[in-house]
Amino acid sequence: MPKRFDLLVFDWDGTLMDSTAVIAGSMRDACADLGLPVPGESEARHIIGLGLTQAIACLQPQLPQEHYPPLIARYRQHFLSRDQDLVLFDGVAQTIPRLHNAGHWVAVATGKNRNGLDRALDQSGLRDYFHATRCAEECFSKPHPAMLHELMDVLDVPPERTLMIGDTSHDLMMARNAGVASVAVSYGAHSEEELHEYRPLHLVHTFAELADWLDRHA
Repeated sequence: MPKRFDLLVFDWDGTLMDSTAVIAGSMRDACADLGLPVPGESEARHIIGLGLTQAIACLQPQLPQEHYPPLIARYRQHFLSRDQDLVLFDGVAQTIPRLHNAGHWVAVATGKNRNGLDRALDQSGLRDYFHATRCAEECFSKPHPAMLHELMDVLDVPPERTLMIGDTSHDLMMARNAGVASVAVSYGAHSEEELHEYRPLHLVHTFAELADWLDRHA
């Protein structure tokens, strides 16, 4: 069957890596360390996918920007201390190379910073299978379409041949803003109800389901 999509763009946290609980917990602990209002679990999960600056603005709207650096530092300290809890979802390590070898362009669009993504790519052993990556600090954060626009430009793929795969409404809204199709995964940060609102082509509940859908439809 001819490929429907030449470029497959994956979110990282909550889509390829099981890191949602670590991110939410680290942000909540960082706020507690500095005596700031501690967001609830669902609030902390909602900001996953955004760049750190945008995430803090959502969670702590009264906090002046000059006070962001201490909070970012505490967040990163908590996140790195839970490194052993960060693992790829079952099947990711086999599926990404298979998609690469099948002739797809494979890319990442993430709210992580460059150092964090590079570290994750190296630890996962998947770096060589991604043709391009973009982070929030390198252009506008999701849901702005800049990351997708830049990936499509550098890989010379038009919107109608591009698919965004993610676990948050930020991913799906970015796809809509960029004029590309999307597939949602429900095993990450946002609820099925939030994801359905953006009318993805399909919604899957496990990475195995995602891999099967991509094999049959991408």
